[in-house]
Amino acid sequence: MTLAIPDLVDRLLTWYDQHGRQLPWRESPDPYRIWVSEIMLQQTQVATVIPYYERFMAELPTVQALAAVDQDRLNKLWQGLGYYSRARHLKAAAEKMVRETAGELPDRAADLIKLPGIGPYTAGAVASIAFGERTPAVDGNVMRILSRLTADETPVNTSKSRAHYTPLADRLVPAHRPGDFNQALMDLGATICIPKSPRCPSCPWQAGCLAHARGRTQDLPRRGKKAKRKIHTYTVLLLRYNKKVYVRRRPAKGLLAGLWEFPRLDGHLSAQAVQAHLDDLGFAPEAPAYLGASTHLFTHLEWQMEAFLVTCQQAPCLAGGQWVSREVLNQELSLPSAFAPWLAQVNKDTAF
Repeated sequence: MTLAIPDLVDRLLTWYDQHGRQLPWRESPDPYRIWVSEIMLQQTQVATVIPYYERFMAELPTVQALAAVDQDRLNKLWQGLGYYSRARHLKAAAEKMVRETAGELPDRAADLIKLPGIGPYTAGAVASIAFGERTPAVDGNVMRILSRLTADETPVNTSKSRAHYTPLADRLVPAHRPGDFNQALMDLGATICIPKSPRCPSCPWQAGCLAHARGRTQDLPRRGKKAKRKIHTYTVLLLRYNKKVYVRRRPAKGLLAGLWEFPRLDGHLSAQAVQAHLDDLGFAPEAPAYLGASTHLFTHLEWQMEAFLVTCQQAPCLAGGQWVSREVLNQELSLPSAFAPWLAQVNKDTAF
C-alpha cells in the first residue's frame, strides 16, 4: 500500500459516511440484533437476508425469546437461508447466555468466540460494532480488499488465509470508530472491490492500492484449488396415504441436522426396486410413478436425486417418521431446499 494508515482510515470512513448501506440491523445499537444479523450474513447475500431478518426479529426480538423458541419453529423461520447449523448454534448460544449472563451478550471478542456458532470474524464484527472494541473482522471480502491493497499473492480461500491477513487488518482498525471501519470494509467489498471487475474509480483506496497501480486488480486475489464436490445419488420417495405425506426427521448431528425430509434411498433405484423395498416395510405400495430428477449443490457435496410418488394402502410409522397433512408440512415443518421440487409436487397434487 502506498498511503499511510491514518490516510487510509480517513478516506474509508469519509466514503462510508457518504455511501454506507442503509440496512435494518444498522438502525439500532442493540447487540442482539447485530449478532443475529452477522450470523445470518455468514455465506448469505444481504438482499436475501433482509426479509428473513425482519421476520425473525418480529417474532424473536430478544435473547430470551430465542432461547425459548421451539427448534422446529426456529427452523421454519430459517427455512430458505440454508446452513441450518447456524440456527441451532444461535439457539444454543442464547440458552447459554440466559443461563449464565441473564441474556446479555459478552462485550469482548475473546468472550464472544466462546459461544456456539461464533468464529473469529463474527466475534470481531459484533465486538467492534456493538461494543466499540478495537478488533478486526476478517472475512473473504476483507481478505480480497487487503490482497489487492498490498498486491499480496497469498490465497484467500485456504485454512491459513485468515491468519495471514488478520495482522494487517488489525493495524488498520482505528480506536475511535472500529465498528464503522469494519462495516465500511464490508461495504467496500460488497459494492466496490468486488470479485470481478472491481469499480476502482469509485474506490476511496484507489490511490493507495498496489494492485491498481500495477494493473493487477483482475488477477488478485489468488485462490487455491477447490476440492471437487463429492457426488451422492438418492431416490426420494413421496409416500401418500389418506391425503397425507410421509416425512422423517434427520439425525440430530451432521448435515441438515434435525430437519425434516422425504425418505431417501441410496442410489438411483428402479420403480420395481422401490416397490419391493416399501412392500418389505409394510407400506403396501401401489406402482410408483416417476417424478423426475433434481440436483442440489452443497459446499462440498452434490446430491443427484430422482423421485417417485407412491400411493400406500397401509400407513406404518417407522422410527423418526410421521404422516402429516400438507398444511402441517408447509406451516410447521422445515424441509431443506434440496427437497423444494418435491414439496412443490405435494402442493400441486390435489390427492394430498
